[in-house]
Amino acid sequence: MGMDQPIGLIAGQGRLPVLTAAGMRASGRRVVCVGLRDQYDALLPAECDTFRTAGIIQIGRWIRLLRRAGVHEAVMVGRVKKVRMYDPLHMVRQMPDLRAAKLWFGKLRHDKRNDAILGAVADELAGEGITLIDSTKYIPQQMADEGIMTRHAPAAAESADINFALPIIARMGELDVGQSIAVRDREIIAVEAIEGTDRMIQRAGELCKRGGWTLLKIAKPDQDMRFDVPTVGLNTIEKLKACGAACLAVEAGKVIMTDKQQIIEAADRAGIAIVGVQVTHS
Repeated sequence: MGMDQPIGLIAGQGRLPVLTAAGMRASGRRVVCVGLRDQYDALLPAECDTFRTAGIIQIGRWIRLLRRAGVHEAVMVGRVKKVRMYDPLHMVRQMPDLRAAKLWFGKLRHDKRNDAILGAVADELAGEGITLIDSTKYIPQQMADEGIMTRHAPAAAESADINFALPIIARMGELDVGQSIAVRDREIIAVEAIEGTDRMIQRAGELCKRGGWTLLKIAKPDQDMRFDVPTVGLNTIEKLKACGAACLAVEAGKVIMTDKQQIIEAADRAGIAIVGVQVTHS
């Protein structure tokens, strides 16, 4: 698409949509954003040329808003929190539209895993002439670099733990188990599954009270860069510090570091080494 064409942004929670919108505008694109209701950051509208809201599962409305603005390419980024089931008014505002309902009870009736849902949403958009593109295209400066990113390097024991754990976490990715593990003295302390990285970090801290452990976070071997790209943020560093971690290893070029420079500075203050690694899959 030419630079004169508007680009769409479907935005959930967090800083990442804000950084993405800023990157789009810096590249010369006009940003048409659909902010998911009760999710998007308050700073986001100011970074967009056009801003509208829609429910988190009102896919038909997403499509109408983007098409009316002449959008043919879009990025979908940001976390989505579950709606408050006990709040009837909130639920009414988030009700799925007919398109979403047909998708849920039709194409997705036998497979409601995250990748299947996101892939089906991408197909719905594509069917209406809106292509979801690599969600990291406009934030290259936020991607993990290869090598040591902090002022100090991992200690020898931490480097040994990384080398020990890399083949293991690569196999985990092939099995679609999780994208993060915690390791100390070449022993796996905790493995991430559906609970998410933050809760896994807390669990690792509880299990390894002496600290000094390393967190590894990588992408899936067939990671779809259009959505659900693994991400770390300032909150990750805060949790690692609170739970006694000494090192963070992330896959270079495949893990987003939201506000990367601030993350590195926070890690330096906390005495946590950050290193970007390459992952080899079988």
